[in-house]
Amino acid sequence: MKFFHRQLTLALIAVFGLIAGLRAQQAGVFDRETGEPISDVAVFTEDRSVTALTDFDGYFDLGLFPQGVRIEIRHLSYQTRILSPEGIRRMGGRILLASKPEQLQEIVISISKWEQQKRDIPQKIESISAAEIAKGNPQTSADLLQQSGKVFVQKSQYGGGSPMIRGFATNRVLLSVDGVRMNNAIFRGGNIQNIISIDPFSVKNVEVLFGPGSVIYGSDAIGGVMNFYTKTPRYARTDTLEVQGNAAYRTATASKEQTVHGDIALASQKWAMLTSLTYNSFGDLRMGLHGPDSYLRPGYVVREDGQDVYWPNEDPRTQVPTGYQQWSFMQKVGYRPNNSWSFDLGLHYSRTSDYPRYDRLIRPADNEAGLRSAEWQYGPQIWGMANLQMAHKGTNTFYDRLKLSAAYQYFQESRTDRSFQDPIRYESREQLDAYSLNLDFENRKMGNFNLFYGAEYVFNGVDSKGEEENINTSEQVPGPSRYPDDSSWLSLAAYVNSTYRLKPNLTLLAGLRYSHFWIDADFEQDFYPFPFEDARLNSGALTGSLGLSWFPHENTQITANTSTGFRAPNIDDVGKIFDSEPGSVVVPNPDLQPEYAYNFEIGLRQNVGDKLVLKGSAYYTYLSNALVRRDYTFNGQDTIVYNGVPSKVQAIQNASSAFVYGVEFGFDATLHEFWAFRGNLTLAEGEEEEADGNITAARHVAPTFGNLELAWDKYPWQAGVFMNYNGEIPFDDLALSERAKPFIYAEDANGNPYSPSWYTLNLRASYTLWDRYQLTLTMENLTNQRYRPYSSGIAAAGFNVIAGFNVRI
Repeated sequence: MKFFHRQLTLALIAVFGLIAGLRAQQAGVFDRETGEPISDVAVFTEDRSVTALTDFDGYFDLGLFPQGVRIEIRHLSYQTRILSPEGIRRMGGRILLASKPEQLQEIVISISKWEQQKRDIPQKIESISAAEIAKGNPQTSADLLQQSGKVFVQKSQYGGGSPMIRGFATNRVLLSVDGVRMNNAIFRGGNIQNIISIDPFSVKNVEVLFGPGSVIYGSDAIGGVMNFYTKTPRYARTDTLEVQGNAAYRTATASKEQTVHGDIALASQKWAMLTSLTYNSFGDLRMGLHGPDSYLRPGYVVREDGQDVYWPNEDPRTQVPTGYQQWSFMQKVGYRPNNSWSFDLGLHYSRTSDYPRYDRLIRPADNEAGLRSAEWQYGPQIWGMANLQMAHKGTNTFYDRLKLSAAYQYFQESRTDRSFQDPIRYESREQLDAYSLNLDFENRKMGNFNLFYGAEYVFNGVDSKGEEENINTSEQVPGPSRYPDDSSWLSLAAYVNSTYRLKPNLTLLAGLRYSHFWIDADFEQDFYPFPFEDARLNSGALTGSLGLSWFPHENTQITANTSTGFRAPNIDDVGKIFDSEPGSVVVPNPDLQPEYAYNFEIGLRQNVGDKLVLKGSAYYTYLSNALVRRDYTFNGQDTIVYNGVPSKVQAIQNASSAFVYGVEFGFDATLHEFWAFRGNLTLAEGEEEEADGNITAARHVAPTFGNLELAWDKYPWQAGVFMNYNGEIPFDDLALSERAKPFIYAEDANGNPYSPSWYTLNLRASYTLWDRYQLTLTMENLTNQRYRPYSSGIAAAGFNVIAGFNVRI
């Protein structure tokens, strides 16, 4: 396998080297973070005898400059560089400029599905730029969010990552890729891992919206929205074919990671293409040295001579088994016939190998191994998307810009589990087809009043199969499926959103959306005598938002916003046909209605002399008619035998209310021309009502967490030291559902489970050579802490060295 990685990397570099020789020797100046061209860059010799200025596309005529001179490249917002014509040609005529740390520019975002200035947005939004992604060099998109220090991520296994935002997670937060919702009809309330299907190498930037976003994004956008925008090909500025590309390799010690990536872009004036391919191989993850002994893995189950055998682990710090592999592919094609029309096609495909669900493999049981499961793994997780977008700049009364997006997504997942010494292996397989159509308009023809409106159609079709296999005889028979087979979820919606600049320093934003949805599911009676034959749900939800952004002074911004969000029941809520949990099973409930969230937040942003930016926000969210798991009866019984185990019957019900409140702080400081200091801190509390009326801690409220970073950026070097911190959740503040899983937690002085506090110290650095080659080195968890993030079934990496190499053509 190592030989394959080496040969593939060398082949990619060789191909890109041949491509470079075909490119015209022209000099262009580009932003190092985004790769976007920089116009109006002054280029001149030291004696000013020869001068030039980059055009709109960032290019200038290098032929004006004689050999042997020194050329200064200067722009107000970027660090100055001094190069020779020979050096520029060695770099392929591509000059990269690094932003000055003190350039605290306004960020253009897509909160209304159209670009807006951040100063006009009353809700908290955090952007993760291309530079931050490259600097963090994340293994998965879940790690990409976690490294930002602004989102808490839970992991049940190494191949996973479930973001938690403001006390909500899983199907109460929304994932979006290039404007297409990834949430589907089988997104569950338990922790999910669909986010790892998004390849970090393909991501251009991420925008995280905190709080309800249902006016624009519909169902599930209660806690927040995570918008992943993938890279797009750029068009050529001349009629000559332009070619660019990248090749990268990365390895990590804690998981024996081997990652290879390559991308290539072809561009003409009307056509542009980008192809991206990534392969990841992760081994079993090794935890840290200093921490709770209960996190260690003393042994695991293997199959030997037809029997399950408990095998001692030679290295209890290695979490066996946790490794997996993944392929990710992206193809973008753009066509721009003129300045008014553009057409963009995006194709995405991701496939994992089988990967173990580690938290289920460490569940204790009263047998010779002391473990309940001999096998528990997810089958290949497959995600594919085809997204065709058409955009038009209008000159009519109804819109300035129009965007039509038609998308198809394919999801495949499966689960396989077998108890210790049990010959029967249970498997469920799900396939889902998701179709969506979005029509969005922008109208800026009404002076200070801007109008955004549109409509959405979403259809999900679910196929679900079950199978039981006797591993001794290889006999296979049909088994109960996880969901009702051939079920469907449909949604139709229309929205309107507007901004009104009441004064130069005061902007109002208001929005309204109505969504209607249908569920159609039929229950087979072959395996269980359900007291109902089908589930037919026909309901609607109205949501709105109202907020303001006010600048009482030039450098002070105050925001206030109130909004509602909703989550419509999906197939997982209505029709889950038994999902084993320790001591309980979940059965279908066809009588469900939407849950609603009501949110209020205020924010403050203060710019101090363009050297320090202070940010803070406070919020309160109330969830009513909450869809929660509660005790239930099945044919009059509150306990049934499932997979040979007496289990309490439960179902999803509209049976609770909850509230979450918290504060979030952040700062960005420029200490020197090349030095920056930044940090974030999030504190949250949440409670929910239990069936007996008691108030207990909410499950998905993360502990206090934050980060600090001291960074140095002087081209061609980048370096930084940073600390990540998570606070403790004592037993008394632990959700009841989490107390039922003591095997994933440490034990306090009273013998009760709790989540200890932890911190890590980390270093990272990168060096860029000739604007083409980049070396990166990260040392994580320098003090080798053994820790397990809250609600996670797997311990994080111990001391970990991550090394990477990237070549840009």
